[in-house]
Amino acid sequence: MKIIITGSLGHIGMPLATILIHERHSLTVISSKPEKQKNIEELGAKAAIGSLEDVSFLTQTFTGADAVFCMVPPADFSEPNRRVYYSRIANNYFRAIQDAKVGRVIHLSTFGADLDKGTGILLGAYDAEKILNRLVTVNITHIRPTYFYYNLNNFIDMVKYQGVIKTNYGGDRKFPMVAPADIAEVVAEEIQNLHSENKVRYVASDERNGHEIATVLGTAIGKPDLKWMVISNQEVQKSMEAFGMPPLLAQGFVDMFDSMYKGDLAKNFYLHKPKLGKIKLEDFVNDFVAAYNSK
Repeated sequence: MKIIITGSLGHIGMPLATILIHERHSLTVISSKPEKQKNIEELGAKAAIGSLEDVSFLTQTFTGADAVFCMVPPADFSEPNRRVYYSRIANNYFRAIQDAKVGRVIHLSTFGADLDKGTGILLGAYDAEKILNRLVTVNITHIRPTYFYYNLNNFIDMVKYQGVIKTNYGGDRKFPMVAPADIAEVVAEEIQNLHSENKVRYVASDERNGHEIATVLGTAIGKPDLKWMVISNQEVQKSMEAFGMPPLLAQGFVDMFDSMYKGDLAKNFYLHKPKLGKIKLEDFVNDFVAAYNSK
């Protein structure tokens, strides 16, 4: 098969590319960074260097493909309105997929994408799914992963200098988490199945509450008494803004995590709960320790 994947060689792209090349597919990896071309080619894939903002580039790259994996990459602070950003990139994908006459598409979405309010920055994923679902002649599957393990690395400075994890979710409430490698396996399975009937697939690797997470992480870094403290939305908003995050973006994160704490974000996930992946929290700990020690 001729397969195109976006996301360069990131957390999902690297393991996904490795699987697909091992399966002997003709793989093209899209990246916006010219310096990634050598790494992509060394894997045995073709590099397509260009921007997701360039519909002509996307159309040309997608033309002739049997299947495409498309994702909206993380945005920096210059894109504080993530909903607008998601819609713009999704519309670019829509036009390129339509014009290139691609028949099979795998879209990286998120849990909570079924909700049209209350999920903050994830409202962009709700919009993106609706935009891509207008491709009525395309067999599309939305992959909805849960909370990425590596988001826990955002607490490293707090743990180092305050000795605690403080945020507006977690505590005694569990939430599903996922490893990118487990996501890559599900995407690889779907993208090789041109006739899949799955419209949505959830992906998760483990489930823990905040206190359990703090114990596992704390023990690994020599702080077995590390605590997870749930604080107010207002405190989290103020803290994010103090670190330079635009207020609109900070509000989007606060709303997303508040939705997770209340249980709304994962409600549909639990109605369609998949078999959990192989990589558990204890497996992620080595990455956390390495990141912690490098700070």
